[in-house]
Formats: sequence, structure tokens, C-alpha cells
Amino acid sequence: MAVMSYLGAIGAAQREAMEADERVVIIGEDVEANVYGTTGAGKSRKDKGDFLEMFGSNRIRNTPISEEVIVGAAAGAAMTGLRPIVDLSYSSFLYMAMDQFVNQVAKNRYMFGGQASMPVVFRSAMFYGLNTGAHHSDRPYPMFMNVPGLKIMVPASPSDAKGLLRTAVDLDDPVLTFEACPLWGLKEEVSEEEYRIPFGVGRVAREGSDVTIVAISSAVPESVAAAEALQAEGISAEVIDPRTLVPLDVDLILGSVARTGRLVVADPAHRTCGAAAEISAIVAEEAFDSLRAPIVRVATPDTQIPFSPALEKQLYPSRDGIAAAVRRVLGARPLIDAGV
Repeated sequence: MAVMSYLGAIGAAQREAMEADERVVIIGEDVEANVYGTTGAGKSRKDKGDFLEMFGSNRIRNTPISEEVIVGAAAGAAMTGLRPIVDLSYSSFLYMAMDQFVNQVAKNRYMFGGQASMPVVFRSAMFYGLNTGAHHSDRPYPMFMNVPGLKIMVPASPSDAKGLLRTAVDLDDPVLTFEACPLWGLKEEVSEEEYRIPFGVGRVAREGSDVTIVAISSAVPESVAAAEALQAEGISAEVIDPRTLVPLDVDLILGSVARTGRLVVADPAHRTCGAAAEISAIVAEEAFDSLRAPIVRVATPDTQIPFSPALEKQLYPSRDGIAAAVRRVLGARPLIDAGV
């Protein structure tokens, strides 16, 4: 075990994948010198090492400043034998390559009748909460949940970031990984050995019995903090981290709701048509008989993200907002009155 940052764990996973398989390459804008030339995907040589020195410029490739070109080239490389890891920087940049993502990356394996695989991983960073304004603060994973053929991971801890990325590189399907920059500096003990976390298997971040909180990405540590604060009030909250949104560990969520009878979903993406809305709908359809109170979502309002730090800070799910939602659920009128 070694203490790694979130970003350091991602670098470790990439290094392991490249050492294990010469078909794994990294491509992206300015990756050869600025990102991987001296630091290997982060700010600390101690965490990552010098990727360019280790693997050479043939496997660390700069691209033109064009997301359409980057995603299209990655798709072609994946279909012809390589296993690219694509560094797309800001998640907002994914929009420039929507045609490639939706009509090529997501559909080609199906359109070729399974004769062509698409082993490519697209990394993108969600810079919300860092006062980068509307053009650089998006959390667009719900949009891509609506595209069949894409797998989506939202790791919330260093150990999950490493294990999920190692799995993603091995898959023959395209994977989009959304990294929350507010978590980049988070540190914990992570195994230095190779390990993989399967997709579609969530984790219980904190056990509880009174209410289930399903938390996504940076809402996970906020939900755990809220649950710990609520414990002092005699409220036992269970926190579920899905880890991947496509596929989603529905059984873990339904099992928790069956025990607690209440659900709060914390999601830093926008409220309308978000991951929180989908999870809420699944529970309402599949476990309505288990619910003792209405479901409550804690999500970002449907508004553009302001530059103002004071204004932006209020938008995203926080420990106080999540705790307030839990109290609301616990104080709600039962869905079915006793004796009726």
C-alpha cells in the first residue's frame, strides 16, 4: 500500500496498463511535453514518473487542437488494434466531438455486427467548483448516459480511480471517465499491486439503517460527511457510491432502499434529466413498496455556472444540503399511512 492522490492513482493505473500491454497509447493535446513529459498526468514526479522517458514519443502522442480529430483518430486506432487512452482535458470539450462519440464511437461495434471492437478510454476533467465559469464547469455525464454503447465511470476515491481505469483499459467497449477536479487532491492508501474493479459494482461508502444516500462523484465525500454529522442527531445514513453509471449497480441500490425505506440522491450534475433523476425513477418503479417517504434529489439547479466563487459554491450538493434533505425525508408524511 502507498498513499496516493486521486490524480496519482490515475497515473499509476495508466503506467501499469502501458507496461502490461504495448498496444496501450496515450493521445491528446500537449500531452507529450506539458502533461506526460515530466510528470505523467499530474504535478508530482513522485506520484507518476516520466512517461515520455519510459514509453517514448511513439506511445505518447500529441494531437492537433481539434476534439473531432482526436476522438475520430482514437476510434480508428482502437478499431485497428491499439488501445488508446485519450486525454480530453475539460469535460466541456467533449461537445465538439459529439458526432464522433454518438455516431462512430458508440455505434461502430454494433454497426459492424460485433466484428470490430472499440477498446478506447476517454478521460475528461470536470472543473466545477473552481470558478472557471460556464464554459469550463460542466458535468455532462447524464447526457452520455443517454447514448447506447458507451460505458461511464465516475470514481470518487483514489483507489476506485485506479481500479476502474485498469478495468476500462481492458474492455473492448468505449469508456468515458469523468474525473471531478475537486477530488484530485484527495489522498488515501492505494495498493501498489495491480487490481481491477469491475464495472456495474458499486460500494457502500458508509453503512446505515435509517436512510439511503446514493451519491455520485464529488457528492460521495460530502454525503459521508453529512452522514457523520447526522449520526450525532441519532440518524443512521447509508451512503452508496455507484462508481459506474453505465452499467449501474441497481441491485445494490434497491437492496439498500429495501432496508432503509428512504432515498436521497446527491448528484453534482444538473437536476433535469440527470443521473439522480434516473436513479430515482428506477427505485420508484422497482421498489415503490419499500419506500416509506418520497424520494428527494439534491442536485445542481438548471442554471449556468457563475464566475463568482460565492455564488458558485452554493449550487452544488454540500454536506449541509444533503443533511437537510435527509431530515426532510425522515420528517416526511409516510407514503402509506399506518393502518390504511
